[in-house]
Amino acid sequence: MSWNPTQTPECPNAGPDALETLIIPRARDLGGFEVRRALPSPKRQMVGPFIFFDQVGPAEFVTDGGIDVRPHPHIGLGTVTYLYQGEFEHRDSLGTHQMIHPGEVNWMVAGRGVTHSERTSDATRKTRHKLFGVQTWIALPENREEMAPAFEHHKEEALPVLEDGGVRARLILGSAYGKASPVTMQSRTFYLDAMLEPGAQFPLPDDHEDRGLYITEGSVEIAGEVFEAGRMMVFRPGDKLSVRAGAQGARLLALGGDTMNEGRYIWWNFVSSSRDRIEEAKEAWKAADWQNGPFRLPPGDDQEHIPISPDLDRTSPRAPQTRGE
Repeated sequence: MSWNPTQTPECPNAGPDALETLIIPRARDLGGFEVRRALPSPKRQMVGPFIFFDQVGPAEFVTDGGIDVRPHPHIGLGTVTYLYQGEFEHRDSLGTHQMIHPGEVNWMVAGRGVTHSERTSDATRKTRHKLFGVQTWIALPENREEMAPAFEHHKEEALPVLEDGGVRARLILGSAYGKASPVTMQSRTFYLDAMLEPGAQFPLPDDHEDRGLYITEGSVEIAGEVFEAGRMMVFRPGDKLSVRAGAQGARLLALGGDTMNEGRYIWWNFVSSSRDRIEEAKEAWKAADWQNGPFRLPPGDDQEHIPISPDLDRTSPRAPQTRGE
């Protein structure tokens, strides 16, 4: 039996009531490349445990150009970087030094605190190059927020791939359609990179509480309405449904999982169920006591860091949302 239920008549296309929320990401020009932020949004703070979703690029750099995200801190979350084009050189305070290329997974769990940087490597800067990918954060369960930080890297060939009916889907994180990613997760979730031929139908997993998808290329049709690239959709829980690729095909990131039992505060790079915990992390980073404080700078990239700006310091942690806000 196929993993893809759209090959049988029991899996309907998404109906007009299946779409709960449509998110149009906010675009920001960071000087030579564009970031589109879908989460958190005014309509939805989270989809399952996913609390942050940034599309980076597509962008093209000439010789000597690239990305330099200086060392910065995280608490209470896991980050996953997934690339379509280009590369990043990752360093963190655990001592990790790891390149990431398209189709691979860098999974860093911040827990009680970690610092990392992401830069274009010296070798890549010597040539004209492109960058296109997505970075997401996953909020940790409340009882795992203070766990020890950790890092995993998985090659493209280690991730399960499912193919049928004009759909090729790679399972980045979690479980779906009877398959499981090798990445160690702290909560039940799924995250898929799906490529659809023109007219192909893609089913969303029906065994996860919260489900959404983000269109990175092409378009999809839902209940007769066409949605182009750069849109995130969140669907009503429980329904068996699928979406259909447009005339040019589509590439999607499908994501979701169990919703958190409690909301999350988010401020800069910090996520926590406790506002006080975020204030502690903020003060620790401002103190910059790399020897005795809770944060260290990454070995090999410890000569600079991103400070808390005065404008940012005047803001408060964003309050948790309830479902549907």
